[in-house]
Amino acid sequence: MSKLYIIPTPIGNLEDITLRALRLLKEVNLILAEDTRTTSVLLNHYDIHTPLTSHHKFNEHRQVSKIAAQIQEGKNVALVSDAGTPGISDPGFLLVRTCVELGIETECLPGATAFVPAVVNAGFPCDRFCFEGFLPQKKGRQKRLSQLAGESRTLIFYESPYRVGKALEQFSETFGADRPACVAREISKKFEEYKRGTLAELTTFYKENTVKGEVVIIISGEVHGNTPTANQQERGEMDV
Repeated sequence: MSKLYIIPTPIGNLEDITLRALRLLKEVNLILAEDTRTTSVLLNHYDIHTPLTSHHKFNEHRQVSKIAAQIQEGKNVALVSDAGTPGISDPGFLLVRTCVELGIETECLPGATAFVPAVVNAGFPCDRFCFEGFLPQKKGRQKRLSQLAGESRTLIFYESPYRVGKALEQFSETFGADRPACVAREISKKFEEYKRGTLAELTTFYKENTVKGEVVIIISGEVHGNTPTANQQERGEMDV
């Protein structure tokens, strides 16, 4: 029976892909890619020659019915994003929902997602966390931040490298300048970097230093009566 495969792709190092993902990318009839140029680099690296077509946020509404029909006609289709797992702050949800509604079988492989290594390596509690992805740039942004001000779980955000300083400044104003945080950048790539400190310290650093690459911001949840975590106080861990 034909189906839609949701296949995570490396967020940095091209070796961060499963053997099953590689096999399926070779076996399916069609690969849907957020950016065919980016995905071609991966496919060429592993000598994969499956037909490729673009599927991104600007055309997905027009394409979902056509793609679903192709799967119903017997084609196996793989959906990938530029990096990470489709649907997690990337196109994918609309197609998956359409297939589910039509009774088309879907299968999502486990694999790369930027926020998982970021939150684990940040050093904050990761048994419970709140993943917010990209916040609205303007309308609704401050309202959402205000709603999260009392959140006790570790907070995770994606942010553009061009807005890191401004975002940290907003976080500092909303959550408190002394709230411990970590900025993870270029995960799984050559220049992978983690900067830890208070929101005030990180704001100062990223206001003075420009960065490139994908950015994940992890913020400690609110601890009533004691903003820094006990372990951080004992270690004096503010390394910015």
